[in-house]
Amino acid sequence: MKRSVWLFAVFVLMGCGMFVVQRGRGDIRGRARKAFITYQQLKAEGWPETVYLFGQNPLSDAGIALGRKLFYDESLSADGKVSCGSCHNSYTAFAHVDHKLSHGVYDREGRRNAPALFNLAWSQSFMWDGAITTLDNQSLSPIASHTEMDLSLPAFLERVQRDTTYQTMYRHAFPGEPMSLPRLMQAIAQFELTFISQESRYDSMRRHQIAFTPQEQKGYELYKLYCADCHKEPLFRSDAFESNGLFPNIQFPDWGRVEITRNPKDSGLFRVPSLRNVEVTYPYMHDGRFATLSQVLKHYSLRTLKIQGVYQPKPIVLSSNDRVDLLAFLLTLTDRQFVQVKELQDPRGFQK
Repeated sequence: MKRSVWLFAVFVLMGCGMFVVQRGRGDIRGRARKAFITYQQLKAEGWPETVYLFGQNPLSDAGIALGRKLFYDESLSADGKVSCGSCHNSYTAFAHVDHKLSHGVYDREGRRNAPALFNLAWSQSFMWDGAITTLDNQSLSPIASHTEMDLSLPAFLERVQRDTTYQTMYRHAFPGEPMSLPRLMQAIAQFELTFISQESRYDSMRRHQIAFTPQEQKGYELYKLYCADCHKEPLFRSDAFESNGLFPNIQFPDWGRVEITRNPKDSGLFRVPSLRNVEVTYPYMHDGRFATLSQVLKHYSLRTLKIQGVYQPKPIVLSSNDRVDLLAFLLTLTDRQFVQVKELQDPRGFQK
């Protein structure tokens, strides 16, 4: 077979754009091809259409590899000690579990708990307040943030440009193009688009491979009764911004979505996170105030929530037994395969 650059592309209408897998160099059995097959499988299983515009940033093995290196590179921060992977640990579904609030360069404390990262191709907005609306732009915020990586974008680009390893990887990922910040952000997005979580016990039940225990089934029914309005199957989240019953005060002065929209109706509203992998993504809520799922369920018990601007007619009524059953169901959402995938971990941690 000739070693010249060639293109392997598969086009499938998915949501807002054309999903493309691009092969420039490398083996067809690589990460890009695997991601494509998984997205197709999930679509066939009834998952919603993805919203990411793959046609504008085709997946490639070289692009994913470049994004992976950027994701875990601490040298691309002000103190040389913080990377995207510092706050998004692969073993905890890319969540931050060491502190209630995320810590950045020079141990600066942020305002919020870093959310988990997976199934991002279905997301229309990012951050707890929806400040970012495209995955390609999401990484710009933590890089420049004073409390996260605190590196100016020109300085970020300069550090990557002068690194010979990055130069080589970039040429493979984006042949013939000068190195640019938008392309580097797209490479990170390509890597993050391989964070696909879809092998939990719940997924096995949905595929009729197993049956829930009576307790898990009871918890599933409670979920559908009290939780499904916001945490919609099969992603177990939504792109809406809702009240979680926590309101700003002196100790937690975070007003949420209103800080972006300036609409008073958005005060105290936050993006609805996914319940998938919730077992390993503690602490919980935007401010990390709850350390355990039991505390979260207790918080919601006997509470009337405002969903899509309307207060629910009945409060959430969960007895102690109900909370145990619901917890049993929530544990079925843990994808133990996902949190152990070596190709998603820091590439310096093992030999490929």
